[in-house]
Parts: sequence; structure tokens; C-alpha cells
Amino acid sequence: MAVTHTIGRRKSSVARVFLKEGSGEMTINKRDYKEYFATAPLHYKLEQAFGLTETSGQYDVMVNVEGGGITGQAEAIRLGIARALVEINPDYRAMLKPDGLMTRDPRMVERKKFGQKKARKKFQFSKR
Repeated sequence: MAVTHTIGRRKSSVARVFLKEGSGEMTINKRDYKEYFATAPLHYKLEQAFGLTETSGQYDVMVNVEGGGITGQAEAIRLGIARALVEINPDYRAMLKPDGLMTRDPRMVERKKFGQKKARKKFQFSKR
């Protein structure tokens, strides 16, 4: 089987996901995923697509991820894995879509405007 390549994005994070048949090994930036992401909720996010499609341990995942923080990176990888699984088998889409794994989260940081302290916060107003 050839390697399936997909991209997942979240906030300012971009994850390039390479999926191929194997033993279930997952490496992120040439490190084991449990070493790269320290917390259990992030491990769950990465394994969620495999759990829903019942394909745990069937594919090796190699990821290059950059930008953003750890949560944004984990969610970008999750989207990339879900897209790769759907590319391999289109029937998985029906399993992944109800849990929101096929949706690209469009929320981004709002830009700072001139004449203001932050994106929405204004400088203190003094009437007198």
C-alpha cells in the first residue's frame, strides 16, 4: 500500500500527516507521540479517529507539525489523520463526521486594531 498524505490545520498550526499500513506506531517530528504530547487528553485526541473507525494498530502515522501551541497542533494532527482515513476508505466519513472530526475549525486569533489596546479592548476613556 502506498503512503497517504494529508494536511490538517488549526489556528496557526499546520500538520502534514503520512499514513501507511503498519503496526500502529505514531511519530511526531521524529519523536514518539507520547513523548511529544505529555498529557492524556491530547493522546486521546490523536487516537480518536482510529477508535471511532476501529482501526487502532493498523496504520503507522508520521507527522510533521509546526506553528501554534500544543492543543492547536494536536487538533491539526487529528484532522489530518481523519482526512487520511477517509482517503483510504470513504465509508469512514459517516463514522467520523458526527463527532466533528471532518470539520476544519475556522476560529483564528482576531487581529489587533490601531487606536486600541488589543483586538477588542480599548484604551481607558476619560470624559473630563
